[in-house]
Amino acid sequence: MAGRLAKRLGGHYSLLILCVVLFLTFLDNTIVSVVLANVQSTLAAGVVDLQWVLDAYMLAFAVFMLSGGTLGDLLGRKKVMLSGVGLFVAGSIVAAAANSIDTLIAGRIIMGLGAAASEPGTLSMIRHIYPKARSRSKALGIWAAVSGIALAFGPIIGGVIVGFSSWRGVFIFSVIFGVLALIAGWIFLPESSDRKGRKLDLIGLSLGGLSISTAAIAVILGENQSYLSPLILFLFVLAVISLLAFILYERKQSDPVLQLSLFKIPKFSIANTIAFNANFGIFAVFFFVALYLQFIAGYSGYLIAVSFISMTAAIVVSSILTGRIYKLKRTIPLIVIGSLLSGGGIFILRQVIHPNVTAAALSWTLALTGFGFGILLVVMTSSVLGIVSAKRSGMAASSVNTFRELGGVFGVAVLGSIVNAQLNGGLTAKLQALHLPTNFQSFVIYAVTHGGHTPQAAHISIAELASHAALINQVTGVAYKAFGHGLTIALYIAGSLLLLSGVIGATYMTIGYLIPKGCGATTKDS
Repeated sequence: MAGRLAKRLGGHYSLLILCVVLFLTFLDNTIVSVVLANVQSTLAAGVVDLQWVLDAYMLAFAVFMLSGGTLGDLLGRKKVMLSGVGLFVAGSIVAAAANSIDTLIAGRIIMGLGAAASEPGTLSMIRHIYPKARSRSKALGIWAAVSGIALAFGPIIGGVIVGFSSWRGVFIFSVIFGVLALIAGWIFLPESSDRKGRKLDLIGLSLGGLSISTAAIAVILGENQSYLSPLILFLFVLAVISLLAFILYERKQSDPVLQLSLFKIPKFSIANTIAFNANFGIFAVFFFVALYLQFIAGYSGYLIAVSFISMTAAIVVSSILTGRIYKLKRTIPLIVIGSLLSGGGIFILRQVIHPNVTAAALSWTLALTGFGFGILLVVMTSSVLGIVSAKRSGMAASSVNTFRELGGVFGVAVLGSIVNAQLNGGLTAKLQALHLPTNFQSFVIYAVTHGGHTPQAAHISIAELASHAALINQVTGVAYKAFGHGLTIALYIAGSLLLLSGVIGATYMTIGYLIPKGCGATTKDS
């Protein structure tokens, strides 16, 4: 009796540790979104730099996540996961001590690599800690909910921390809890591996990583260069070629990085599409709305945290409710409802937000959006785990989480490109219309997009700057309008993608009802 109780408590301790690791790795997707203004003012960062602070982490996370699970199978899941946590902590230390934006981005890359190594183990270890299907199902439900809730808590925790200290406190937070998870994991987590029939697909990893990286880099670099420039076109062509090579190569592998045959299952493809679109929309809110509130509405970290509480609460509540409803096997209706609520909420949010918006006005629209996101975050993970066998659960969950990260990467990159283009284009047109000297135009654009900092090589005298004080205020107003216009486009694109997800789900559900059983479709999970 005592032995069984000890074993049961040990399982609960292990699940708690795995959830802490999972929480930290997903939390760092969004926790920095509310400290970007502080980063900009401290390190003289531009809008593109701020995009890289987010995207560097998510890109490294997405590129190497699928191989993290294979490494765990080959070398030991506990060993690889805790090594990843150690790398995550090391990256957090580099980021916390950064004195330049490049060093901060480098720290974020290291953190992303650590997250990619540790996150797959949080799922695959559950299968060994909970061998019985019933207890494993409950653990997987908790895992899915935590992965979504972590994203929601990011802005709140980040806002509170920056209110007490600075952006560096966010990374010190990661160091402290990362070290605690590392120690606890070393003591309580069991080791396991499954080397038979497994190998590390380095070629597949390289081709997939090359495709994702070059596409994201091309989108972000294209903001300051022409998208028709030779370098940007080369990067896009390289992304397409490497993607095609990845698909052709992976189809011939016995143990691929990603089992492409899974995408022949409609629900698997839909779940991954939803994962991409949901995170695309989430980062439209967490990155661009947070930037707007900091730069245009003048919100402090505390006030942003308060504003996002309703969204976080809605995600938590809807995740819990969805976990219970999902037992009834109503995947597609839940996807439709979640997509409509989140997409519609984003459209309503854009109508509400303005330079003088109050936290109260934001709360109900963010709550509506968050409720939809909470539904999607649980359903997309739980559905893929229900489709594949236990042996492939790690790959299935890693695939949907990879698509989640890619949604965030391209959400920040593509929408950031649009917002930055509107900001720079609007400012340039206004300054040219005012017939300002060329050197003063570049000075003003740099200052507006870098939080008031001026170029190091600027040759503008104090007297000349003072003589244009009234004009600078006017230009600042133009910048605010341009940013607002870019935000409108960004939110409408994100909202439209989510509504499209609902249409896809509704179409699949309709086909399932119209086609008789036994004709290639099923209504069991419609």
